[in-house]
Amino acid sequence: MITPVLLCGGSGTRLWPLSRKSYPKQFVPLVGEETLFQASARRLSGPGFAAPLILTNSDFRFIVTEQLSEIGTDPGAILIEPEGRNTAPAVLAAALWLEKTDPEGLMLVAPSDHVVPDAPAFRAAVAAGVPAAEAGQLVTFGIKPAHAETGYGYLELAEDPGDFAARPLALKRFVEKPDLATAETMLASGHYLWNAGIFLFSVKAILAAFRSHAPELIAPVTAAVEQGKPDLGFLRLDPEAWGQAGDISIDYAVMERAENLSVVPFAAGWSDLGGWDAVWREGGRDDRGVGLSGHATAIDCDNTLLRSEDTGVEVVGIGLKDIITVAMADAVLVADASRAQDVKKAVEALKAKGAKQATHFPKDHRPWGWFESLVIGDRFQVKRIHVHPGAALSLQSHHHRSEHWIVVEGTARITVDDKVTLLTENQSVYIPLGAVHRMENPGKVPMVLIEVQTGSYLGEDDIIRYEDIYARS
Repeated sequence: MITPVLLCGGSGTRLWPLSRKSYPKQFVPLVGEETLFQASARRLSGPGFAAPLILTNSDFRFIVTEQLSEIGTDPGAILIEPEGRNTAPAVLAAALWLEKTDPEGLMLVAPSDHVVPDAPAFRAAVAAGVPAAEAGQLVTFGIKPAHAETGYGYLELAEDPGDFAARPLALKRFVEKPDLATAETMLASGHYLWNAGIFLFSVKAILAAFRSHAPELIAPVTAAVEQGKPDLGFLRLDPEAWGQAGDISIDYAVMERAENLSVVPFAAGWSDLGGWDAVWREGGRDDRGVGLSGHATAIDCDNTLLRSEDTGVEVVGIGLKDIITVAMADAVLVADASRAQDVKKAVEALKAKGAKQATHFPKDHRPWGWFESLVIGDRFQVKRIHVHPGAALSLQSHHHRSEHWIVVEGTARITVDDKVTLLTENQSVYIPLGAVHRMENPGKVPMVLIEVQTGSYLGEDDIIRYEDIYARS
């Protein structure tokens, strides 16, 4: 049995403004209707696969469970990383967890933000690598290069890949991201693959590899797992022990030092969506190379991507060539397609000027649903709040603001001090400053209300929680 290990704690910046620290690209439907995380979980499922083991951070834990629930997938376990320490500690933590639950099994480590259009072909490639993994090999998966890419690391093969059929081949070495001239030379040689960062190995083999090549990680990561605390179905790794683990990738810590390596080529299509130029390549385009998404219109454009991520924003391009435009309610990106990798520079510039758009998504996701600010003034704010069926906000009060709630969809159960009321569409309630209150959705459909806040301070940290079913402090 193969346990998929999905890594989804990262926060990409090259797909800003759609991908941000508070809601990164793996949780966004960039290509198709499903999010990249959902597509990854679905791709690594079916006969021969156990329930996935997820590694993420605390901010994303409820997004993970919500998105898995939407596709009918139950996780085997969700490990919460106290802080990002790169992929080596994460893989080791997963292996130590599986040593207790499936010590004879295989584990397939994969990022959760890749696009693989042909899922059956990928599962076949995984199956091709199983005999080598069962024999103790550390199997990595390499992508047949489609062009001279400078944004990926490469794998140099020790033998001719022939037709790039999925079968274990000998791996000579890992190659860092090259310059363009080197990438073109490697592409022409036919003996190099893109490093996809996907690995298959037995629990025993990878633990032995860590003990041989990265023994300094064993003690802190073992302590982090053993001293982890269960929390609402998650396992929170111990933060003090975890913080003592080195910040290092699995490539540097183990793979580049090991000798028992094999690589399985994959030639059926893959992208890590590392920039908007990759999204343009993977998405549907017309005969002039124009890709449209959402409320977007192109007039006499060539090789251009136009996306509107907000129903209230129409994006229109006229006479554009090699341009990327992505519009959201709070931010718009316009870039030359050749500068797609420089979007992260824009994020740094926005951070430097203190713009919240650099890191915060317009919709603020919570375990009970989400909210978005519609209007903000000096002493007032208007929000739309969406509460999932059966969900409830914490029992709370505020020092600096009062609130007025108007239900616009569904039914709300409202607690204000000692009074509990059911409100339906077009009914409202006033929450005085200092009142202990809560809203719940007792129904089977989403509940939506409009919240009007007034007061001297409207920050999200003006909350005193008395009870919370999601165990937030």
